[in-house]
Amino acid sequence: MISLVPAASTPVVGTPTLWFLTIGAVLALFVVDFLVTRRPHEVSMREAVGWSAFYVAIPVAFGVWLWNAHGSQTGVEYYTGYLVEKSLSVDNLFVFMLLLTAFAVPKKYQQRVLLIGVAGALVLRGIFIALGAQLISSFSWAFLLFGAILLVTAVKVLRDALSHSNQAVDISSLRTVKLVRRFWPVTEEYRGTRMSVKENGRRILTPMALVVIAILGTDIVFAIDSVPAVYGITEDPYLVFATNAFALLGLRALYFVLQGALGSLVHLGHGLAAILAFIGVKLVLHWAHDVWAWVPTVPTLASLGVIVAILATAVTTSLIASRRQAQRDRSERGEDRTPVA
Repeated sequence: MISLVPAASTPVVGTPTLWFLTIGAVLALFVVDFLVTRRPHEVSMREAVGWSAFYVAIPVAFGVWLWNAHGSQTGVEYYTGYLVEKSLSVDNLFVFMLLLTAFAVPKKYQQRVLLIGVAGALVLRGIFIALGAQLISSFSWAFLLFGAILLVTAVKVLRDALSHSNQAVDISSLRTVKLVRRFWPVTEEYRGTRMSVKENGRRILTPMALVVIAILGTDIVFAIDSVPAVYGITEDPYLVFATNAFALLGLRALYFVLQGALGSLVHLGHGLAAILAFIGVKLVLHWAHDVWAWVPTVPTLASLGVIVAILATAVTTSLIASRRQAQRDRSERGEDRTPVA
């Protein structure tokens, strides 16, 4: 049986009652989201901003309760973990945007695809959280393993960020799409939110099924990255789950808020690579400290400061770079030239 309690020396706040209430609240919010997306429609900016504010207010308020009920250390760990997961979720959104564009998903159906993607991500992360808790409680080298995963991921993210290749997705090259099309025929057009239809007595998949399968495939990759990242902040499985759940719940609405701005965050990959590398080093130091007591560790409050600084730098430099690129584009088109009298 998998235990959700880490090493005995680490205090946890996740009582059975709190686990039950939190999972119940997450399921209730998913039901609300499903009802909202049941009628396909294009999402207005006002609607997206309203839901995004709602899904930010919930984790912020919950963090205040945690801080008051369980102390500042728990509060700092929770807010730091939430910030890390929210940052990684923006990277999720960028991949979702590429897939929705590649599959030409009609705008009125995008909410449903995003909701399924978020649900799949949460289920997968729940599995990885349980496995991670078991590893931490049973094997001292789990922190070294998690640290290595994050360092390798950081290198890959940085390499992708430094690459100037086209970020478009060739859906025909996706392994999941190739595998599905080998066994089932696919309709040329979307049939509402349905994933399959019956034609001439034969069950046929729709493009909606393909995009959902592709997004669920990316969910696995992001779960492998995000769970070790937040375990680098806190060893409490409950806090790991809560930060993941709250970061994911607002993704559907946040997508439509940031859809236009995601392309401007040109240095987001650099920032995420730095964050993953930092947490990877932090995990390796944590493991080394258990082996050699003289090895220093990184306090959670210091981690919060470093992560905030990295994110602020990435956003600021992205905005500056995007503005300069826009000025260069206007100059090349001759729009900035002063007309001659």
